[in-house]
Amino acid sequence: MYSLQETIRPSADLRNHYNEVSKQCRENNEAVIITVNGRGDTVSLGYEEYKRMKARIELLEILAEADEDVKCGRVAPMKDTFDDLRRILKEG
Repeated sequence: MYSLQETIRPSADLRNHYNEVSKQCRENNEAVIITVNGRGDTVSLGYEEYKRMKARIELLEILAEADEDVKCGRVAPMKDTFDDLRRILKEG
């Protein structure tokens, strides 16, 4: 299972120690939770970790849609699907 390390830091750290917070996100692949008045406000991630997380979410959404299609009977034989794909590729 996927687990992302988290660190909590006050908003002043983001303002006063941005380079340190940025390095922590990028090099340690950590999520830094920024607090304001002791409450969670914002989460900072390294860009590469953000892209990985976004790709996982997009894949999960596709899988959830496919699962819903199967549950609702919106399925077709694999041969028909591949025949349709071949036809589309030949036309394009």
